[in-house]
Amino acid sequence: MAIVRGVLARLPRSWRAMLHRHRELVKFAVVGGVCFVLTNLVNYGLKFTVLSAKPVVALGTAVLISTVVSYVLSREWSFRTRGGRERSHEAALFFLISGIGIGINALPLAVSRWVLHLEVPYVGLFTQEAADFVSGIILGTLITTVFRWWAFTRWVFPRSDARQHDSRRNRALPEDHEKHAA
Repeated sequence: MAIVRGVLARLPRSWRAMLHRHRELVKFAVVGGVCFVLTNLVNYGLKFTVLSAKPVVALGTAVLISTVVSYVLSREWSFRTRGGRERSHEAALFFLISGIGIGINALPLAVSRWVLHLEVPYVGLFTQEAADFVSGIILGTLITTVFRWWAFTRWVFPRSDARQHDSRRNRALPEDHEKHAA
């Protein structure tokens, strides 16, 4: 937290105010960034080893793993004060929407490979990999991110301030402070 405060302190006041107003979106973007890196590590780890002949399966698997991580981070950090649903219902909706997101994420890659034939032997290996990255990782992720933000705030975590979240500073009960003061 000290690192975040240090970075924020260096920003102009207008930027700090904007980031504070949109902190939920900023946190969602940070979780997305973490999961983006995780997706790439898993995707390319699988694609260049055991799933070299199945790039869409490699990407789908990577996105699935990142989705589980995303749920935990989203619920406990990005949307920690949002809710309005029973936890099991919330989780089911999160994974349903994320499942739709996996399909959305894979669609540009599938079009690139199977409709546009941007794959070996029709193009060189470098062109294939560049097309895979742009279509599957960049375009698919951008489209899916917009969809997930909209769907999560509308259906999964619909009410802001639905859950109270204790920060480290507020964990002690008020009567504990009175006891220590006496």
